[in-house]
Formats: sequence, structure tokens, C-alpha cells
Amino acid sequence: MSEDLAQAGVTALADQDRVRILVADDHTLLRGALCDLLETEPGFEVVAQAGTGTEAIRMAGQHRPDVVLLDIEMPENDPPVTVRRILDRDPQIRIIVLSMDDGQRLVQELLSLGVRGYLHKSVSRETLISTIRQREESGRRTVTVSVSPESLRRATGEAGEAGGLSSREVEVLGWAAQALSNRQIAGRLGITEGTVKRHLRNIFGKLDAVSRIDAVNKAVERELIEPVGHRGGPAGYGRR
Repeated sequence: MSEDLAQAGVTALADQDRVRILVADDHTLLRGALCDLLETEPGFEVVAQAGTGTEAIRMAGQHRPDVVLLDIEMPENDPPVTVRRILDRDPQIRIIVLSMDDGQRLVQELLSLGVRGYLHKSVSRETLISTIRQREESGRRTVTVSVSPESLRRATGEAGEAGGLSSREVEVLGWAAQALSNRQIAGRLGITEGTVKRHLRNIFGKLDAVSRIDAVNKAVERELIEPVGHRGGPAGYGRR
């Protein structure tokens, strides 16, 4: 009987240490590779996958994972809304954003909503694994942030992208200067329409602009982009 109790104790401890993970990324090959990597780690179990924001919310509610690895540039996905809905259903879920988009404003917004980690996709395997394994200690909320060098330079005010705009924001503004709609810009850049809107909000804030036309005019004045028609291509392909 004592042996059975001891075995039950070992099983309970193993279950306690096990980390159940939902991987949300719209790139099938990358998502598959990430799941394969995670499954090789002792104590990790990928319980579900999602390719859109809607699926991520539904799968999180259905499987109740310990951790959600969330790519924010997916279809049907407004990152703040996705984060809120997942945490509204289960506040104990640890959301870790894994993305190429690490603009300071977006990082701060999602951290304020309760994400437990914000990792640039260039992070090492060791950083990713340790962030997933990280547990709350003594009731304290632990947050891990690892962003690109370019984002750090922008955050600390060092010389970086043009006028504080990221390279992607310059591209978006360049196509906006050509009078393309948000949907058309999304198609040109291979991102979602919601991501385009988020970039434009960030641009407006950085340039203190009240509209797309105002943002374009101010960017041209500051030589962040070239005037429309200067090279026959998108205005965002100008000076950096």
C-alpha cells in the first residue's frame, strides 16, 4: 500500500511539473517546427495548435493550457482583443508573445494587459524554453521581455530606424502615401489588415499626426519617406 502511495506521489509531482502548451501561429511549417522542438523538451506537451486569433481563443478555452505561445500577426487577430479574451476565460493562462513585431508601444500595451512574456522570434532556444518553464514565485508576477537590438535602440533613444519609425512602419506609411487602402497594404506586405491598422496607430502617435495625410506630410517634411512619385515606387522605400 505504501508503494502505491509513493507511486501516486511521483505521478502527481510529474503532472505538476508538466507544462501544457498551445501554439498559435499562422505559418504552418514554422508552427510545426516549433511544436516538434517543444515536444523534445522533458515535461512539455503541446495540447493544441491554432492558425488564427479566433482559433487561439477557442482552443485556449477548450484545452485550458498552462502556456499560450502567441504570434500576433495572424488572420482574425487583434492582439489586445485576443489577449483579453483568453485571459477573461482563464486568468491563470500564461501568454507568451513570440513575434517579429516588437515595437515599443505594442510591447507595453500587451504587457499591461497581462502577457507574461514578449519574445522576438530571433531569441535562442534556451531563452524560449526557460521563459516557458518560468513559474510564479511567492505570488510575484514574473515577466520576460526579449526584443530585437533595433527595438532596444529605439526604446533608449539611440540612433536606429528613421525618426523612431520601424522599417515596417516606414513601408506601411510609404504605401499609405500611394493612397492604398489598409486591405491593399496588407496584401502587398503579406500581413493582416488589423496589423496594418496597428502600425498606422503607432505611426500617428510617433509623428503626432491626426490622419494618414497628416502622417505622410510630416514624414515627407522630416525626410522619413520620399515624396509620392519620386522614384515611381512606394514612398516608404526612400531614405532611412
